[in-house]
Amino acid sequence: MASSSAAPFTATNEPLVQAMLAEYGELTRQSVRRYLPEEEPRSYLYELVADYPRRGGKMLRSSLCIAMARAMGAPTEDAIATAASIELMHNALLVHDDIEDASDERRGTPTLHALHGMPLALNAGDAMGLLSLRPLKDNFHRLGLATALRIFEETERMAWESTEGQALELGWQRDNRTDVTDEDYLRMVLKKTCWLGAIHPLRVGCLIGARGRKPLDPLVRLGFFFGAAFQIQDDLLNLEAGAEYGKEINGDLLEGKRTLMIICALRRAGDADRHALKEFLARPRTARTPGDVAWVRALLTETGALEHARAVARGLAGAALYEFDTYFAGVPENRDLRFMRSLVTWVLERSH
Repeated sequence: MASSSAAPFTATNEPLVQAMLAEYGELTRQSVRRYLPEEEPRSYLYELVADYPRRGGKMLRSSLCIAMARAMGAPTEDAIATAASIELMHNALLVHDDIEDASDERRGTPTLHALHGMPLALNAGDAMGLLSLRPLKDNFHRLGLATALRIFEETERMAWESTEGQALELGWQRDNRTDVTDEDYLRMVLKKTCWLGAIHPLRVGCLIGARGRKPLDPLVRLGFFFGAAFQIQDDLLNLEAGAEYGKEINGDLLEGKRTLMIICALRRAGDADRHALKEFLARPRTARTPGDVAWVRALLTETGALEHARAVARGLAGAALYEFDTYFAGVPENRDLRFMRSLVTWVLERSH
């Protein structure tokens, strides 16, 4: 995870980003709908399975997959099934994340377990994970055995990486780990966020478009730098976002997550404040009051933890631009390349 020389920032092409997220997002949603079962038991399972996909979302992961495939020369239709698989897996993991984090809100609406109870929500999340495999079977017919099998193997790796990253984050909370470093955080984010959020869409998109003509390994670095910048900005938005933010404001503090800001505050705070912060993190969520959260939020400002996180995110985004320009140096300029490059700066500027 060594850093690369950062490339210069350019202004985000916001209209292009929004237009392509809408375009590729709608194509993915149409494909996902074709895989949602309309059978019984509807009220106990399949209506729940369809809930999160119907709520919308940024559609960043699926759009990245389609854009990468097209930039490498594939027609859009070749990437749609894989994009649908990514979106279904993402939503399955969101259901489980919300249960594990005891979250109350997702995309501006009560979480699935808040609406239906934990047992039914957990079962629906399991079903959605299984459902994400169905589009991958369709790849065998459209893309051929070799490419479809590679995509399946990439999906399996992404699922394991995501599970390991989630285990790290949950384990740190359970054991009240207060010795976590910035490097530990970035390693966790590499697994929990970056593989599904960027590395996997880029790698499978490349497989679809280039069919082995371009190396996949450099996309781990590109996807890590991009995905980690995205996650840190997401952590910052959890503390600072406005009314359009679709998740629980200050939810990370209520859950006791070891964000980059918390890690920095533990390192920089005075003895008394560090002791108080450790006590706060040791409590169950139900024992963390709004007053406690306000105090921690103020401490993050006082210790410079927020500015530290912003600086790290900006450095990671700069490294992502460098990796992007290096990897795509020989690829003819096209709309999909401009979209993907603009995403790198967009993740730092987004407000939700």
